[in-house]
Amino acid sequence: MRIALTNIERIATGDIERPLAEGGDIVIEDGRIQSVGVPADTADCDVVIAAGGMIAAPGLIDSHVHITFGDYTPRQKTVGFLESYVHGGVTTSISASEVHVPGRPRDPEGVKALAVAAMKCFLDYRPSGMRVHAGSLILEPGLTRADLEQVRALGVWMVKAGFGAFSNANDYAPLVRIARELGMVSMVHTGGSSIPGSGGIWAENLLAINPDVSYHVNGGPTAMPEEGFARLVHESDIALQLCTAGNLRTSLLVTRQLLAKDDLHRLLIATDTPTGSGIMPLGMWYTISYLASLGVLPPELGIAAATGNNARVFGLNSGIIAPGKDADIVLIDACDGGSQTDALSGLLNGDIPAIGAVISGGVPRFVGRSRNTPATMRKVRVVKSTIIQNFSSETH
Repeated sequence: MRIALTNIERIATGDIERPLAEGGDIVIEDGRIQSVGVPADTADCDVVIAAGGMIAAPGLIDSHVHITFGDYTPRQKTVGFLESYVHGGVTTSISASEVHVPGRPRDPEGVKALAVAAMKCFLDYRPSGMRVHAGSLILEPGLTRADLEQVRALGVWMVKAGFGAFSNANDYAPLVRIARELGMVSMVHTGGSSIPGSGGIWAENLLAINPDVSYHVNGGPTAMPEEGFARLVHESDIALQLCTAGNLRTSLLVTRQLLAKDDLHRLLIATDTPTGSGIMPLGMWYTISYLASLGVLPPELGIAAATGNNARVFGLNSGIIAPGKDADIVLIDACDGGSQTDALSGLLNGDIPAIGAVISGGVPRFVGRSRNTPATMRKVRVVKSTIIQNFSSETH
């Protein structure tokens, strides 16, 4: 399928080094971005979408989603939450481990089987077009290098520390080191305990474990002692993930510290949902709006922390609007009836953006209006389609 997005006013690129670009047209072919900013020849396009002067941004990458199996969360007894997140502009979710599977196993063979099953279930299952990277191995006592090598050979590429039955958090360190040697991305719960049986993990534990990502460094939901943030910023190169379901004050604190160190490429934005905080289809936008409206971070940099930064840390070919990248794109605008004139100004004002279209994997998922946001100020429409589909979401 060849798609052209035309009349884009500006592009929030997702690239932390170059977060804004001039608008123009974007051409997509066979699921990848072919050109950006160059006038499109629409004659040979299957679909042409006129953006009406909206802003294009990468589809959001939520790097902390508590999936189980299918589009269902037993924690909130909700069906279809991933589809709802797509209507929030999230085109990729990364599993924070399948820790909320009812009665989940805790022995080495069981956690290996759970990770492999989850990973394989989502290889071809894309709820409403969302790509889900599932199967993060929950690290438990008794796992060995051979176990990690076994699941790595089967396709599992993530590990999660913080929910195992270790009496001391530092005991995760040897398994995390092995995982990193095997090319697996390692994530560690940070802050106070979040489920019965788990314990708090503080900065000194993170420095000893040395994972790729400190999950919800601002608390999930309870933050670690304040002095630990400076230690993580200045004594490590760990990526620091802010989650909407965490502590807002420490989100501002860690962002300011990374800015002062000129180390913003380590900042990740995610949600840590569904958990006790519930379903949050617009959670990432709220975090971006908090950082922007409180004067901490320009909105285009917040978008980059929610897209390109996540993609780089997790090794994904998405998150940035550039030729050759996966075509995951959202069209955003100011909310109709609001006080601002475009999506970025709205975020600076503390408003979430209105979402006019979502394209994931090079396929339009809806064009016209998200069911989770107010209407856009401008109008996006399909002006050409050789496919028997108008991609409308007017029925929602």
